[in-house]
Amino acid sequence: MNAPLAILAELTHRCPLRCPYCSNPLELTRASGELTTAEWANVFAQAAELGCLQAHLSGGEPTARRDIVEITAAARDAGLYTNLITAGVLLDAPLLARLKAAGLDHVQLSIQDAEAEGAERIGGMKGAHVRKQAAARLVREAGMPLTLNAVVHRQNLHNLPAMIDLAIAWDAARLEVAHVQYYGWALENRATLMPTRTQLDEATRIVEAARAHHKGRMVIDYVVPDYYAARPKPCMGGWGNRFLAVSPAGNVLPCHAAESITGMVFPNIRSTSLRAAWEDSEAFNRFRGTGWMSKPCQGCEHAERDFGGCRCQAFALIGDAAATDPACALSPHHTVLASAIAEAGEADFTYREFSAAQS
Repeated sequence: MNAPLAILAELTHRCPLRCPYCSNPLELTRASGELTTAEWANVFAQAAELGCLQAHLSGGEPTARRDIVEITAAARDAGLYTNLITAGVLLDAPLLARLKAAGLDHVQLSIQDAEAEGAERIGGMKGAHVRKQAAARLVREAGMPLTLNAVVHRQNLHNLPAMIDLAIAWDAARLEVAHVQYYGWALENRATLMPTRTQLDEATRIVEAARAHHKGRMVIDYVVPDYYAARPKPCMGGWGNRFLAVSPAGNVLPCHAAESITGMVFPNIRSTSLRAAWEDSEAFNRFRGTGWMSKPCQGCEHAERDFGGCRCQAFALIGDAAATDPACALSPHHTVLASAIAEAGEADFTYREFSAAQS
C-alpha cells in the first residue's frame, strides 16, 4: 500500500460563483457543519504523519472561511506544501500578505473565460473577471508561483487561444486546460457543456501548438473529456492509491467526487483516524488495486495502468461503481458515451445553476 502523496482539503462548499460545472456535490454542507480550525489542524498533522507531502486548500471557495489564514498556517506547521485553489474573487492584498506570512507556497487561480462578458455569464458573478485579474497581479507581485486553471467546455472553447494568451499576460508559470469532467453539477448540465468532436480536435491542436511556442516559459497541462476516449484514464492514479480528500463535514474520500456514489459509507475524521480511513476502511479498500475487478478489466494488460478507470463515472453513467468505466472501448456500455454526445449536439445554452447560499 502506497502512502498518499497529497490531501485535498475541501474547506467549505460556500462560493460566490455559480459555475454550472462546479465540483461541489448536489447536496451542500452548511457552514455550521464544517470542520473547525482545530479539526483541520489535526487533519493536517495526521496527513503528514501518514506520508502526505502536499495540502491543496480548496472548496467551494476556501477564502470564504474567516479562518483561512489559520488553516493555512496549520498545514504549513505540519510540514505540508500548501496550495490555495481559489476563484480569486475574495483575495485582496491584505489577505494575501497574511496567507504568505502563514506559509502559503502556491496559488492556483480558476478562470471561466478570457474576457469579462463570457466569464460572468458562466460564473454568474458580476465583476468576477476583473477581480481575478487583480488577484493574479497580487500573487505575482508577492513573488509567489501562479497556476491558472481554465475549465473549458462547449461554451468557451472558441476563446481557448485567448485564454492561453491571458495566462501569459498574467505571468502564470503553469496553465491547466481542463475539459469539464461530468459529475455532480456538470452531469446535471452535460448537454450544454459537452464539446463537439470538432471543438475537441481543434482544442487539442491549439494546446499542442501553444506548448511548442511557450516551451520554457509556461507549462501547459491538458485534460481531455473521457466521453471521446477509447481508453479510460487512471483516475486519481487509482482508487485509494496516491490521493485522499476530506470534505467540509470531515468525510475522508478516495476522490473529491466519491460521495456521488450513493450507498457507499465513508469514514469521518471526527470518529476515526486518517490512517485507519486510508488503510482499513471498507470504502478505501473497496476498489483499491485490481482484485475487485470483473471482466473485461480482470486480466486486461491495462488493468494496473488505468485501474478500470473512474468509479464515479461508472456509477454516474450505468449505476454500477464496480463496472468497467464506459470510457473504455471494451466496456459493454461504451455506447452510452456516444448517446450523451448526440444528446449534447443540439442543446441550447440553458443550465441549472447551483446555489451556495449558506447560513
